[in-house]
Formats: sequence, structure tokens, C-alpha cells
Amino acid sequence: MADAAETVVVACAQVAPVLGDAAANRELAAGAVAGAVAAGASVVVLPELLSSGYVFESVAEARAWAEPADGPMVTLWTRLAAGHGAVIVGGFCESDGDLVYNSAALVSPDGLQCVYRKAHLWDAERLWFTPGDGAPPVVATPFGRIGVLICYDLEFPEWVRLPALDGAQLLCAPVNWPAAPRPAGERPAEVTRVQAGAGVNRMFVAACDRTGEERGVAWAAASVIADPDGYLLAAVEPGSGPAAIAAECRLADALNKSVSRYSDIHADRRPGLYRGVTTR
Repeated sequence: MADAAETVVVACAQVAPVLGDAAANRELAAGAVAGAVAAGASVVVLPELLSSGYVFESVAEARAWAEPADGPMVTLWTRLAAGHGAVIVGGFCESDGDLVYNSAALVSPDGLQCVYRKAHLWDAERLWFTPGDGAPPVVATPFGRIGVLICYDLEFPEWVRLPALDGAQLLCAPVNWPAAPRPAGERPAEVTRVQAGAGVNRMFVAACDRTGEERGVAWAAASVIADPDGYLLAAVEPGSGPAAIAAECRLADALNKSVSRYSDIHADRRPGLYRGVTTR
């Protein structure tokens, strides 16, 4: 575990996956990780469904492009993590028997640490994927405690709160945010929600988006890294092409939940009053 006073460089590698071309996407991943590590990163976040691309047209297509958790993409990440002494979090299309999941893996220098299956499926994803039913994992890594969510999961405050309560100092989220109209001068709403999730939970959040039009779908292409106060440490100009961002994060800051002399954002919770949130 990194010393409490140390900073950890966290990077998001915004790339353009090639739909259905697993080999090309592995090359993208290897290049992105190598570039981030060369720039000083110890934690590298990659986009959602990097192994396959996103815009499927059938269940059969999703199954054809899926791979198991010990398949080529996660095996590559495991080798890269060991070789670079880094933690990698990335999204892949996972097959498990007849089921297909929208998943993310966290690998460390010691190997595969967890696979998280997206619990909240966005729009047509529910036609191809089975929703995950496991809580967001939080993994003790050499650099700090890291949690994992995927894209639309970030829209649910209760789900973001869970890894924070489990001690996550950094939440890594592979995302594919579709481009949407927004008022002039405004950032994508997804970025605002990342900032809110970071601030109300006092933890770092790194959301790695993708770029590259796919079957007529464009992307927000707005990767960000937010600090425990909810401010952006690094951000891609929305609508950009392939890009990399990085930020120095003193992850120990996320262990301090104090927001004023007498107020603590975890200690002041009153769960007994919130039962209606989960019973409706």
C-alpha cells in the first residue's frame, strides 16, 4: 500500500474501439497502457466494452464477440499490469456459458483481482446482456483501495455510495457515454454526476470514456478525474478524439470524510431515515 503522504498518478486512456475486432482492440489497450505508464501512471482506466465495441445489433453478435474472464483481453491486461507494475481497470464483453455480461476487470501486478458485472443496463444493453447482481467490488491494491463501477451505474447514488462505505479511495468507471444535446457552454451531464458522486462520498473518481463513431452513434468523449471535493483534476475536452489524461491523486485524502469542524459525511449519516429509498 502506498504511503499516506504519497500521490498516485491515475490515468484515463480514451480510445476508439474497433467494433468486433478483438485483435485491434488488444493493440489499442496495449498502446494506451504503455503510454500512460510512460507518463508516470500507476493506475490506468480504459473504456467500457473495449474488447468488442458497443453498438450490437443482436444477441448472437454480442455472444460472438464476447470472451471469458480468462480470455485474451483480460489475459493481456494481466500481463501488462505485471510488466509495468500497474493497476489496470477496463471493460470487456464477458461470456459465461450462454450468458453475456457487460463487465469490467481490475488487474494488479499480482494478477486478476476482480470482475464486476454491470448491474444497471442502459437502454438496448438489456437486449444483449444479463445484469450483474453482485455489489461493487473494492480491492486493496499496492496504491490504495480501488472500487469498480460501469457507466450507467454512476447514475444511481445508492450504488456509488456502497464502494465509498466499503473504503474505496478511488472509484474507477469504464464508460461509453453517448453524445447528447446540451446547452451552449455546459459540460455533459454525466461529468456533473461524476463530480457529485466524488464530492458527496469524498473519494476520487476516474471515468474513462471512449471516442470514435460506431454504427451512427457518437460519444460524449469526455473522460474525467474528480477529487474528493468534487472538483475536476483532469478532463478531456468533450467531443475529442483519442486522448489521455492523468492526475496526481493523494488517495489518503479520501479516508478523511470530514467536511467541516463538526461535520463528517459518513459519521453524520442517518440510515434509519433512508429506508424509503430502498423499499419503494
